[in-house]
Amino acid sequence: MSVIEVMPERLTGEETEDLKRAIACLEGSSFAQRLTDVVGRPIGALSRNAPASARRLIARASEAALGGALKLALRTIDRTSVGKSAARAHTIAAAASGAVGGAFGLAALPIELPLATAILMRAIADIAREEGEDLTAPNAALACVEVFALGGGDRESAFESGYFAIRAALAKSVSESAGFLAAHGLRAQSAPAVVRLITQIAARFGVIVSEKAAAQAAPILGAIGGAAVNAAFAAHFQTLARGHFIVRRSSAGTGRT
Repeated sequence: MSVIEVMPERLTGEETEDLKRAIACLEGSSFAQRLTDVVGRPIGALSRNAPASARRLIARASEAALGGALKLALRTIDRTSVGKSAARAHTIAAAASGAVGGAFGLAALPIELPLATAILMRAIADIAREEGEDLTAPNAALACVEVFALGGGDRESAFESGYFAIRAALAKSVSESAGFLAAHGLRAQSAPAVVRLITQIAARFGVIVSEKAAAQAAPILGAIGGAAVNAAFAAHFQTLARGHFIVRRSSAGTGRT
């Protein structure tokens, strides 16, 4: 039985529509499916068969990119701006950074991925703000970074067993990290709980990065194709962010967690 069938009597019509929209965002096309549309062929096998050296490079690049994203969330996000998120502008900027990956392949990943992730972090923060998050609160900044854990896997198929299972797995680290960040600010980034959270998120984010790197390395793509891959990368996480923050807003409004 779906969550929509269980919850309408406790929600207003508007809240029910919001929840339906969140589910559509969180259960939409996987990143692998988006890449198939861009590349014209399944990309999953290429990423799964990557050599060990490539997997190590991707893991390191993913953790470094997420560490930079957290720092951006805490330090440089414009918390005073309001209004609609500039999703298209952020997607275009991410696409431009992807041209580097398309032109130079895996070797460019340690440079290109942090840039693309930072651009995307600002897009996620804009969506969070638009959905009512107070980005001065450490838990809201962490919720922005948490989005990067939501995109891994062939399909985030079950709203309840997928999305909430991921959040439950991260909950302890998120709670502990929020406490450290509230008490110590940027200095808390090296705290064990924060490091553990980034590692947990990076393990799932790395799945997407592997698929992105495999697509950008395809000989038929080049710089133009690399830009298209990064546009899909940005669109995927912005869609997930919209669903994630709708759920957070709805949960806050109804007293659920």
